[in-house]
This record gives sequence, structure tokens and C-alpha cells, in this order.
Amino acid sequence: FLVLKNVEGKGYNFGVSPYVGYFFRNNISAGMRFAYHRDYLDLKNFELNLGEDFNISLDNLYYLEHKYEVSGFLRTYMPIGRSKIFGLFNEARLTYGYGTGTYDGSYQTAQNLQIGIAPGMTAFITDWSAVEVSVGVMGFDFKWIDQKTNQIEEGHQRVSSGNFKINLFSINIGMTFYL
Repeated sequence: FLVLKNVEGKGYNFGVSPYVGYFFRNNISAGMRFAYHRDYLDLKNFELNLGEDFNISLDNLYYLEHKYEVSGFLRTYMPIGRSKIFGLFNEARLTYGYGTGTYDGSYQTAQNLQIGIAPGMTAFITDWSAVEVSVGVMGFDFKWIDQKTNQIEEGHQRVSSGNFKINLFSINIGMTFYL
């Protein structure tokens, strides 16, 4: 009753997202965020067996993407009870992203515009530093993807979506320094 068979490959996701913000009122800040993401997958073999009539087999699948993003944000903080150490925050973002990648012999460029919110929690270690945990962005996402294969065949895709679920697989953990 094994559904997955002969899975062989390697891959990773890497991202870094420094930001700078300014507190213009108590517990309210505005700022800019810059992000870089790299996704890599080299799948040698993959077999999915869901019964006699439905089998999927993939081999030698290669994917590499570099993506750059810039965001403007407005962040509000709220202490938990009377604690000066723990607090909740909510961040409203407007993000533009541009990425290039290769997928199984095709070259693609992708642009996206995202409007959303990211709730989180912060824990102050000192007066000037804190550890933050936030959950993936909820909101609207608009993407434009242009793809070219062998410098001959072209494809274009336009996608818009709304996401109002909390994505527990996109938990961000970071360190923040307050000057």
C-alpha cells in the first residue's frame, strides 16, 4: 500500500529578508523590506501510485529560481497584558517581486504584486533586540509569468489569487534590532 516509490532528489529553499523601519508613534512603525529567495530542486526520480488507473512518474526534473522583492509596510504592536517582553504585531504590506528561473529546459521571468497582512509575535531579549515569529502573508497576489523554451516557444501566464488562510508552512523566524 505504498503510495510513493523510488523518490530520489535534492533541493532547498533559502531566503533572507532584512528591513528597516521608523516608529512615528507609540507602537506604530513604517518602513521598507528587501528580500531574496532562492529555490532549488533536482529530482532524479519520483513515482506516485494511487491505484491501477492513476500513476505519475517523473524523472530528471530540474528547477532553479532567484527572486527579489521590495515591500513597504506599516506595523502595529500590542503588548501581551502588562508584559514589557512579549508582544503581538500585525504588518500590512505592499510588495513587488521580480524573479528569474529555469524549469526543465525553459527560462522564465516572473513578476508579482502582493497586498497582504502578516501577524506575528515578538519577544524582547534586551532593550535593543527581539526575536520575532510571524506567519505567512494573507491577502491578494497578482502574478505575471513569461516563459521561453529553446528561444523559440513562448508562453504567458497571468494569475490572481486571494489567500485568507494562515499558512503554517511559511513560519518566519527572525531577529530584530532597535536603535
